[in-house]
Amino acid sequence: MSLSVCIIVKDEEAVIARCLNCASKFADEIIVVDTGSTDGTVDEARKFTEDIYFFEWCDDFSAARNYAFEQASCDFVMWLDADDVVTDENCKLIRELADNGGFDVAYLKYAAAFDGDRPTFVYYRERIFRRSKNFRFKGAVHEAVSPQGVTVYSEAEIHHKKIKERQPLRNLAIYQNAIARGICLDERSEFYYGRELLSCGMIREGIAVLERFLTRNGWIENVIEACFDLYDAYSALNEYETALAYALKSLSYAPPRSRLCCILGDLFFNKNDVNSAIYWYQCALSVNSDGKEGGFVGVDYGGYIPNIQLCVLYDKLGDYKRACSYNEAAGKFRPNDGSYLNNKEYFKRKLNEVNNDKT
Repeated sequence: MSLSVCIIVKDEEAVIARCLNCASKFADEIIVVDTGSTDGTVDEARKFTEDIYFFEWCDDFSAARNYAFEQASCDFVMWLDADDVVTDENCKLIRELADNGGFDVAYLKYAAAFDGDRPTFVYYRERIFRRSKNFRFKGAVHEAVSPQGVTVYSEAEIHHKKIKERQPLRNLAIYQNAIARGICLDERSEFYYGRELLSCGMIREGIAVLERFLTRNGWIENVIEACFDLYDAYSALNEYETALAYALKSLSYAPPRSRLCCILGDLFFNKNDVNSAIYWYQCALSVNSDGKEGGFVGVDYGGYIPNIQLCVLYDKLGDYKRACSYNEAAGKFRPNDGSYLNNKEYFKRKLNEVNNDKT
């Protein structure tokens, strides 16, 4: 089966070749839609494809992506951002996925934040679509496609590797211009509008929008994430009781996520309630999420953070052997982390002292 890769771009001269070099390893056709570049983006793109189109920007990412999809001619269509990177191993997985077919929508992992080369923020995104089904994006910002038909989840992973800062007010302006035109935001748009307000430092305004969002019938994963966004927002305002109430509110929608377990672990850690803190950090390690429910996955909440905290807690109890084992577990997530490396030397000395005392 053939695969078209569709990319919308504007002033991406610094990264477009990197992205298209990856895409050329698995795509049968590369579609590039430029929305108004003033740099050398188009010239760079022409080194990889002749299928370059121009779209007049209208403050609507879905409109641009849908236009790109309309230019595709292969059996499947896939979207990428200009600053996405695909490793050779993942290129192979994508090619195999397209060749096998047998699906209408394929979800791929999207790694959007990193500690060095290690992904720390990963979630599944609808990525490849059967063209004959005429899938289309919706939403002016944070656009998405509603899946239907046969859906599969691939282990292939796309890395979102930005090298320039996002324009902080761009998305916020799109939402606010839409509201000024009398457009009523749907649940998904209201959720992301609230998050944009928070990211721009408009904390009280973001809180108001997200609290209103929670009264609507939003997607459960967005609802849970909004609870944690409100926890962070109220914490930034030093309103800790309200912050904790919103973190706990996530329990009314689903079993505890590892993020909540770490929040409760921190709460008892700061109270010097060692046993209660141990309980919650161990819960964080036992909460498993493969991400297929669609929500955001902060990898460290189920890995590095609880392990390093359990290391500290068992050290306080004088159980150096167990503390050392949790430190080693933390090191598997962050092998170059200073705390892990310092602890490693510390426990080496401590365990030698214990062994010497026994002899």
